[in-house]
Amino acid sequence: MPRASGYQYETSPRKLEPEAPKKRNKKSKKIRVVEDLPRQKVEVSKEQKRKERKIVLVVLGIFVVLLTISYRNSQINEEFSQVQTLKKELSSLQKENEQLKVSIENALNWNNIEKVAKEKLGMQKLTNKQTVYVTLPKKDYVEPASEPVVVKDDNSNENWFQKIVDRIFNWQK
Repeated sequence: MPRASGYQYETSPRKLEPEAPKKRNKKSKKIRVVEDLPRQKVEVSKEQKRKERKIVLVVLGIFVVLLTISYRNSQINEEFSQVQTLKKELSSLQKENEQLKVSIENALNWNNIEKVAKEKLGMQKLTNKQTVYVTLPKKDYVEPASEPVVVKDDNSNENWFQKIVDRIFNWQK
């Protein structure tokens, strides 16, 4: 007995009949494959071209500025490392210089000189027996000058007029 309502009293589910395939309307359009058509040329206005050029120029300008900054930073880093290397070299040379000064002072110490002279060179201090006295005659071996020595004193304190007058008077003598 078929029941009119859609309510089912049994525990087994009812079987559905498969739906019939829908028929296509003759009016529905079929999908057609479109072949490559030549593209239409889109004309770009002059203002649009200017804007694009400006953008390209700005991007290139920013790139050049950043490249310049990067290059300068690399140069600064190289110079800084060179300065640090020179500072290290300077400090090592200063240390070496100080060590050489100390060794020179030790070498010039009279006690060290005497010690080296005795040990390495086998020298000894003089005794009274080794002293030899030399007598020289008191004759003076310097000859006096045969001509008078004139010392010319260039007085820069005199003025030019006084120098001319002195030359005129000395000319007559």
